[in-house]
Amino acid sequence: MQSSFRKIELLSPAKDLECGIEAINHGADAVYIGAPKFGARAAAGNSLEDIRQLCDYAHLFGAHIYVALNTILKDDELPEVEKLIWNLYRAGTDALIVQDMGITQLDLPPIPLHASTQTDNRTPEKVKFLEDSGFTQVVLARELSLNEIRRISEQTTVPLEVFVHGALCVSYSGQCYLSAALSGRSANRGECAQYCRLPYTMVDANGTEIVSGKHLLSLKDMNRSEQLEALMDAGVSSFKIEGRLKDVTYVKNVTAFYRKKLDAILSRRPEYLRASDGKSTYTFEPVVEKSFNRGFTSFFLEKRTVDITAFNTPKSLGEPVGTVKEIRGNSFTIAGLKQLNNGDGLVFFNARGELEGFRVNRVEANRVFPLEMPDIHPKMPVYRNYDQAFEKVLSRPSAERKLTVCMEFSDNPFGFTLSLEDESNARVMLTQPFERELARRDQQENIRTQLSKLGNTPFEAKEVKVRMSSNWFVPSSLLAEMRRQAVDKLLAARRIRYQRECIKPVRPLKETPFPEKQLTYLGNVANRKAKAFYVAHGVGQIAPAFELSPEKEVPLMFTKHCLRYSMGWCPTYQKDKSPYQEPFYLLYKDTRLRLHFDCKHCLMQVFAER
Repeated sequence: MQSSFRKIELLSPAKDLECGIEAINHGADAVYIGAPKFGARAAAGNSLEDIRQLCDYAHLFGAHIYVALNTILKDDELPEVEKLIWNLYRAGTDALIVQDMGITQLDLPPIPLHASTQTDNRTPEKVKFLEDSGFTQVVLARELSLNEIRRISEQTTVPLEVFVHGALCVSYSGQCYLSAALSGRSANRGECAQYCRLPYTMVDANGTEIVSGKHLLSLKDMNRSEQLEALMDAGVSSFKIEGRLKDVTYVKNVTAFYRKKLDAILSRRPEYLRASDGKSTYTFEPVVEKSFNRGFTSFFLEKRTVDITAFNTPKSLGEPVGTVKEIRGNSFTIAGLKQLNNGDGLVFFNARGELEGFRVNRVEANRVFPLEMPDIHPKMPVYRNYDQAFEKVLSRPSAERKLTVCMEFSDNPFGFTLSLEDESNARVMLTQPFERELARRDQQENIRTQLSKLGNTPFEAKEVKVRMSSNWFVPSSLLAEMRRQAVDKLLAARRIRYQRECIKPVRPLKETPFPEKQLTYLGNVANRKAKAFYVAHGVGQIAPAFELSPEKEVPLMFTKHCLRYSMGWCPTYQKDKSPYQEPFYLLYKDTRLRLHFDCKHCLMQVFAER
């Protein structure tokens, strides 16, 4: 059972150093970033030096840096991975997010391991096993409901991490082999070709067309901003924003949005504590609809719903701005309340159901003059996927994160003393010898003014106390120098005080049997050390990873998204019966996918047919 007092972590993505620093500035308690190699986003690797700089910056605020090292690994890669892990540890990394259990068998530094969502964490038994095996945080499957998360929390004590925002993989993470089978690009190796975002035509067993040219495996983006408190109460400790390939404005906006949401909850729920220090202030009001999104869904958190899909387009819709009201020559009016700006990017679904976009040349009240008039008609909904004014604000410094500090200035027999204590009780004292003489004017106001000038530091003065036995003259230059030296000492003290988490000792293997006695290709075992890990935990039969030995006639995708349900033909939830002959197929150019419906487990499986 989780403790009644729990630290709550906002975990933001970073594709690079700039994104990571801005995530911290905009309120993240932790940031996850790709290693130079072996991350599940192959296009989002980062140098060791950049990771070192990010760790140094984050640790000033008590924030953590997690490095994604979450691909499956081949035997000849393990020595390089072992060396890389030691370098990441020396760079200051707080934890590694991993998929391959072979990593646990390497000669590792005392660095915590987090079980990636790629390890398919959806049962209490699996999460308990990972906890007992020494993992210090577990990323749960996105598909889990509140009740399922609660049951896992009740049977484990390991911190639980869930995704709350961003793009959704249609398949259970770590259980998708479509890209590997069709293109040789493995999702488990960070090279997914995203076959789920393609337009498919759905036909039945007789070749009868059911749906034509729709993105039938493409989902909306996740948005659980209204369920954060319910997730906390279900046992979640870490709230993860997807987006290691997203740009810096996305990271700024979405991080700030969730920071404000969480702070509002924490302010009235004292049993939940923030996981890092400092407070962010913003030059903008965060609005998640203004950043990349395909429309939003809370996914399966509360129940199965029909609004999880993005059949019409895998591209960003942005925010709804209204409907077309009147067309006149080379302009049109929009019925809506949003203020449009010159340079905005607008999109709409044309008569063919395709997403079409255009740039706004100028705006007069609610009348829009495009650069080129699109084929738009009255009553068409219009969306803005690029807000020129909003992006301009975010292109500049848009947040400042500060640590509050209490300052006290006093005299001593040899001169003056300045003490600083920050919000996490780090305290330093500086004594400066100085020949004292009485002042003609009161010194207190100037002392407070000079000592409060902390603008280019991570600190802001909460209060400045002046305690002097007499009205001694204190030059502003002396105050500035003492302030500078005291701030440097406090920064050093914070770095010394910051302690990385010590990993839990791995329990004896006989006490942690794996929940299954055999592993198929779904176990993603790609190297000898991973195999040894499972053997030691009682697994008898272990098949090689699909990437090493591709199997035929096996499911290549397991998804809770069900096209039979989307069409209204689910025998469990709906009454309508399909007029078409199964099996159903998805067609795209030379690709032919067969669908199988596993109603017992409420899953759709996808097979490839050559």
